[in-house]
Amino acid sequence: MNTEIKLGLCNPPEPIYLYIKNGEVSGESFLWYHYNIEQDRTIPVQQPGLTGYLSELRLTAKEYKGKDNMKLDIVVAADEIYIIRTGIETNFAKTFLLSASLIQDFSKPLILAVTSGEENTVFCRLYDAATKVRIRAEWNPNADWGAIIHGIQTLLGGARTQPPSIIDSQDLRVRKIRTLLDYPLDLVKEWLQFQDATSPSQLHISKVDELVKTMCFAWAANKTEHPNHAESSYQKQVVEAVAQGADELAAISAWMEQIQGAKSEAA
Repeated sequence: MNTEIKLGLCNPPEPIYLYIKNGEVSGESFLWYHYNIEQDRTIPVQQPGLTGYLSELRLTAKEYKGKDNMKLDIVVAADEIYIIRTGIETNFAKTFLLSASLIQDFSKPLILAVTSGEENTVFCRLYDAATKVRIRAEWNPNADWGAIIHGIQTLLGGARTQPPSIIDSQDLRVRKIRTLLDYPLDLVKEWLQFQDATSPSQLHISKVDELVKTMCFAWAANKTEHPNHAESSYQKQVVEAVAQGADELAAISAWMEQIQGAKSEAA
């Protein structure tokens, strides 16, 4: 890569985000695009390939319509820094991961290309940039995606201490409980900020337990005249029940029903 630094006026060194979609704007079809936030405008990208060095692979939780959505960010160093952002469950993400899992040396440039499939789907094709040979992988819808991501991160030098399959379970856990309790997402984000984290997956499980308890007690705050009752019943019906093998979501649901039932009887 050219490391010469140009002096003078320039654009800020912000990454260029590419989003995946089989769409059309003003009669112009595209498979991926930029998005201009200031102008609220989709900008189609006509070139179907991007040549560069895969530098990082990360999972990012993004809010959409009040819900968290897990995204796969594929960071590519080229003439600029590009971040290809796609849903973790998309065909593009899965075909990229299957092909990338065959690579053992990421010090060589790659070509990432978008290609269309049936029913507006988009797939990824990966090539060796030097030989132009496609890196082919067999389709496997049941692949261990967490293990694949962890393996690629390890080779890139950015491995986490736990595989994503374990890490993501904590994000999913908090998301399900937050939805059950109708707890505001903004308050979860605020709580995480105090822990110097952006997602539950970055915390020790004991801290995640603390977050779950905080959400549950906030829900019960105006539903019982005796806070000690909510705390003691939570310890028995949720904490102890889960320790004995009960499903946490079911245990919390039963605890909520018990709290609401006690309030009705008191009334």
